[in-house]
Amino acid sequence: MNIPNFRTLDLNLLRVFDEVMAERSLTRAARNLSLTQPAVSNALRRLREVLGDDLMRRGGGQGMVPTPRALALWPAVREALRQLQESLAPSSFTPARADNTFVLAMADATGAELIPGLVDILETEAPGVSVQVLPLTTRDPRRLLDDESADLAVGYFPAVLADLTARAQVGKAVAFARQRLYEGKDVCVMRRGHPLASGPLTLNRFCAARHLLVSFSGRPFGFVDEALAAQGRERRIVLTVNQFFTAGHVVAQSNLLAVLPRHFVSMAGPANDLVQRELPFEVPAVLVDALWHSRVEHSAAHQWLRQAMVRAAQKAFEPASAA
Repeated sequence: MNIPNFRTLDLNLLRVFDEVMAERSLTRAARNLSLTQPAVSNALRRLREVLGDDLMRRGGGQGMVPTPRALALWPAVREALRQLQESLAPSSFTPARADNTFVLAMADATGAELIPGLVDILETEAPGVSVQVLPLTTRDPRRLLDDESADLAVGYFPAVLADLTARAQVGKAVAFARQRLYEGKDVCVMRRGHPLASGPLTLNRFCAARHLLVSFSGRPFGFVDEALAAQGRERRIVLTVNQFFTAGHVVAQSNLLAVLPRHFVSMAGPANDLVQRELPFEVPAVLVDALWHSRVEHSAAHQWLRQAMVRAAQKAFEPASAA
């Protein structure tokens, strides 16, 4: 392996490498960099000579396929270029004149609670800003944030937070940061007229019923089941869905029970069709966090987005807590 001489390395080669890795195309990278395609090819050739690795090979069609060395090198190069850019030209963000597009990843129940308040903020403060909301299909969104598929993930991520805390405690680098948005509470939901809608909802009656589970992965086991297992109990899950709205409508028209966020129940189906009951056992509080990659920690635009999400949560939950 060649050891490059960084005193003579042309940093422009790293800019070209970063763009080609992002686009996987010489043509698109050349367009983004306002260079000719031969100039991009020449820059890659020079970097290959410095590093002693092919870096990119032609794939099917017009695409380029990175080598393992290129894949290992790219995150460090991209982060170094980002830090250099921020040092030389600190970012600024003026909401009223901004035209940014932010990508958020969250479940439908979370979106129903937070997006209305966020829309109010956009309309009054940042009318040119757009937001795209992706469905959250995992309890670990770090890959989405790492590959920049999303700017911010919002949800209940207990395993992720535990892992980040453990890494920090032993001195390992932590590439993600988070902000607590609100604390939720789950309740048992059933249709009005369900046999369990009257009388006490005991643990035995809960476990004997048939259940619907909202599961992003499709796996029929969630944190409610973990709490039951700690007591040596289990429930019968006969259906899993990946949306809270779907769960609410199914429960309203069946004899299935579901555990849903309390604040969401009024949105999950016709209000008169659903009955909510306290769970007959203890479950952990649902702590909803915003999670982001540390590379955007000091971005003025991202800081504004995070603050807007905090205010949207306050709009959604302060009236309820004050009632």
